[in-house]
Amino acid sequence: QVQLVESGGGLVQAGDSLRLSCAASGRTFSNYAMGWFRQAPGKERDLVAATRWSGSNTYYADSVKGRFTISRDDAKNLVYLQINSLRPEDTAVYSCNAALGAQSHWGQGTQVTISS
Repeated sequence: QVQLVESGGGLVQAGDSLRLSCAASGRTFSNYAMGWFRQAPGKERDLVAATRWSGSNTYYADSVKGRFTISRDDAKNLVYLQINSLRPEDTAVYSCNAALGAQSHWGQGTQVTISS
């Protein structure tokens, strides 16, 4: 079992930056593909960034390319999401996910709110 805990969210102004963290415990973290998802009010949860094991092959949704950066520190069991040039439409609950084969683990999420 993998436990995930996100942190780093908050209320910020448009144009600001945030770094979200996802701390993992449990199984061998480095084997898992890690992703950051977000869910805005009234909308479905969408994948915004992902990285395969060892940080190879990153993915970004078109809406966040150039502003979001996903990274991982397998030695510390951490995954980060650096978010720059925040926009009001980035307001959402951000959750991290660990996936390996049929396994899929979620954290509780962290709220990011951007004021214009």
